[in-house]
Amino acid sequence: METHLRSVVKGMSWRVIATLVTTIVVWVISGEVSMALFAGASDSLIKIGLYWGHERIWQTVGWGREIPPTSSP
Repeated sequence: METHLRSVVKGMSWRVIATLVTTIVVWVISGEVSMALFAGASDSLIKIGLYWGHERIWQTVGWGREIPPTSSP
């Protein structure tokens, strides 16, 4: 199980990459830097929260997890 802090840091590091992609794509399509920055920032703020929630929900799901074997003394 991960800590809340680890989930947040993972979400933020991914959002840096994804925000850059979103910003560049909007800039290329629109040709407007201000629109690209607004789209990138808005997208990032919304999706950080959604990613965090998604990760926390998946932490409660047992499907697909393996319990590591315990060794005998």
